[in-house]
Amino acid sequence: MTHPRDVLLGPAAGPPLPVCDHYCGVHARMVKSLALQAELAQELGTCAFDVTLDCEDGAPVGGEQDHAQMVAELANSAWSASQQLAPRHRARIAARVHPVDHPAFAQDVAAIIGRSAQALCHVMIPKVDSVADIERALSQIDPAEKANGRARHLPLHVLIESPLAVHHVAAIAAHPRVESLSFGLMDFVSSHGGAIPASAMGMSELSLPEDLDQFSHPLVVRAKLAISAACHAFGKVASHCVVTEFKSAVRLKKAASYASRALGFARMWSIHPDQIRPILAAFAPAANEVDQASRILCAAHAADWAPISIDGHLHDRASYRYFWQVLMRAHQTAKLQSHDPAQVFFSP
Repeated sequence: MTHPRDVLLGPAAGPPLPVCDHYCGVHARMVKSLALQAELAQELGTCAFDVTLDCEDGAPVGGEQDHAQMVAELANSAWSASQQLAPRHRARIAARVHPVDHPAFAQDVAAIIGRSAQALCHVMIPKVDSVADIERALSQIDPAEKANGRARHLPLHVLIESPLAVHHVAAIAAHPRVESLSFGLMDFVSSHGGAIPASAMGMSELSLPEDLDQFSHPLVVRAKLAISAACHAFGKVASHCVVTEFKSAVRLKKAASYASRALGFARMWSIHPDQIRPILAAFAPAANEVDQASRILCAAHAADWAPISIDGHLHDRASYRYFWQVLMRAHQTAKLQSHDPAQVFFSP
């Protein structure tokens, strides 16, 4: 079978990552998050979200080394347990280390990557301002992963958190080891020395222009669009920032839907377990979109990717490419039904 990913997607296509990246920095929450990941994988038939074990915001001052060792132990334990499962059910575990200029960065790398590189799907590097920060990080990450016996290099996810980082965002996205760029909303606002109001760190009820929240402040929206555009240009995954109003399901759903459909983000952070399912739902295509994509892609495959007509509309490789990405999103969010004929494209 000529697979659609080989026929339709070029080098500028982003990797098919889960649409939700869940962060946790306290031991009890890490354990619960890893257990929830396993439960949802069993329920949905796929590992629907990443769990990122957080050192930067999770480690107590003075306790960074112990925290990093705990993260390594949890990652290894969860990864080992999941190896008995089918590939689509296996754990996806990441770690956010301290910034490259922090005194704890080296010990994070030694403790986590040096001991559990094989258990990680990626490593998150915060406060990246330039390509030089990426190279500085890799100078320690690569020897650590080699010492752990990892055969393939760990992908890097990076946090864009300053005006300087936004200025360099295209070069950062172009780096071959970078897989995804995330927006660090609160640090970005804080880095402007009071020129952006605190309202931009949150989300108002209506996100009106005068509210100057994270979806209406011009500088914040500009930064988000720059990150999204750079990711699409270089085949990386744009990951949207947190919604701190985690008890408001309405605001979260609105934020996730807007980030996905208006700003071009393919992934979003969660900071509370209650945010995971709403993010999955918001980033999932509608049932009629999945049905349409399945019909078109199956017919296109039967025609060896030649132009076809469906429902009076002409389709060719340009539209096939779009509908293939709809199917990939449906698969990532467990919205592609088991009996759908397009499941053949996702068989092992």
